[in-house]
Amino acid sequence: MSNYQAISQDLARVIGYIHADQIDEAEQKRITQETLEAFDQYVSPGWLKYRKSVSTDSTTLEWRDHGAICESLDGKQFIDCLGGFGVFTFGHHNPEIINTVKAQLDHQALHSQELLDPLRGYLARTLAAITPGDLQHSFFTNGGAEAVEMALKLARIATGKKWYISTVNGFHGKSMGAVSMTGKGTYREPYGPMVQHVQHIEYGNAEDARKAIRNLQAAGESVAAMIVEPIQGEAGVIVPPPGYLQSLREICDEYGVVLIFDEIQTGMARTGTIWRCEAEGVTPDILTYGKAFGGGVMPITGIICRPHLWTQQLIDNPWLLGSPTFGGNPVCAAAALAAIKYMLDNDIAGECRHKGELIKNGLNDILAKYPDLVSDVRGTGLMLAIEFVETKVGYAVAKGMFARGVLTAGTLVNAKSIRIQPPALITEEQIAAVLQHMDAALADIRNNGC
Repeated sequence: MSNYQAISQDLARVIGYIHADQIDEAEQKRITQETLEAFDQYVSPGWLKYRKSVSTDSTTLEWRDHGAICESLDGKQFIDCLGGFGVFTFGHHNPEIINTVKAQLDHQALHSQELLDPLRGYLARTLAAITPGDLQHSFFTNGGAEAVEMALKLARIATGKKWYISTVNGFHGKSMGAVSMTGKGTYREPYGPMVQHVQHIEYGNAEDARKAIRNLQAAGESVAAMIVEPIQGEAGVIVPPPGYLQSLREICDEYGVVLIFDEIQTGMARTGTIWRCEAEGVTPDILTYGKAFGGGVMPITGIICRPHLWTQQLIDNPWLLGSPTFGGNPVCAAAALAAIKYMLDNDIAGECRHKGELIKNGLNDILAKYPDLVSDVRGTGLMLAIEFVETKVGYAVAKGMFARGVLTAGTLVNAKSIRIQPPALITEEQIAAVLQHMDAALADIRNNGC
């Protein structure tokens, strides 16, 4: 038997798992062992150690999901309070979105790259209808960092200017341009020198933005754009003071700077409005979107911009900005269209407001009960965080919640703050269970230590 034949036979077995309704215990153990070996040898030797920082059992393999539930290969169920860092706003394996994607797959998966694909047009038109102000032209990409790259490039193309203003502790992705905007040294230091002409300022301080732009212009420099998260996610769900976004709009208008709102995590109803910038009645020049945009089923991200930014250069060469092979492909566009319809038909923004208030009230009760362990509760809608007095408490809480069947996590680099971002489909009974388990995990820590 040739090596290729052996590989094909092994792949037949693996693909068989995908088609199987049930997998017996012996095969479950085999899959688990092979997964551990594959991650350690072929993915990243540090991955298993990293996962142990948020769970007590790195051999738990996720296999099925539905609603607000993640289910392991061996049938354990977890209430998902992580939500894929914002991906699963409309629930796991949402049947309406899944059925639309299946129907699209039945007649076409990817597009020719030359003919017009209608779903991309319908999606762009729909996006213009549900975004604020005069946002109009869309460009679809595959991941959040790629969307940020397109926003940064568009600002320079449209203005001919050079500098970017970003914020300390902001997070915009890990491609070279996006990580240059990111305001955390942990992500930036290994890759220096960064993309040049970037200045980081204090988040939530509009006057800091004004000063930075004014000083750069006074020194003969030109500022293309300011990029900001309406709520900082990776920083630990940091909500800026009221009026901050409006002040940034006024400052950018005053100095002729493109204002970019990174709504990849805050958008698609998670914070209680379809877009967080709507809470202050502000329209950016460019808005990035992603995470839940594909309905928790397919990966699709992108940007939408105001008409004046789509300059003659881009009209003459629509691919000058970028030419992602799979950006806006029919299957992903189908998922996004179904996700938007589901969001509107089921008032997901209202669901996020209501259920977020229930969770936040419960977390505040926990804060009052454990002031020696919990220091803050913050956020809005279903984008919440609970902050602990020490990082080790957060790790211990994540492990305690995992042991009780609740999936949570801190930020990517620590767990002093644990984000609570469940799907909008989480039930009130599940919310009550999550709060009960949080209370029990903290009680264990108080009694037994971390």
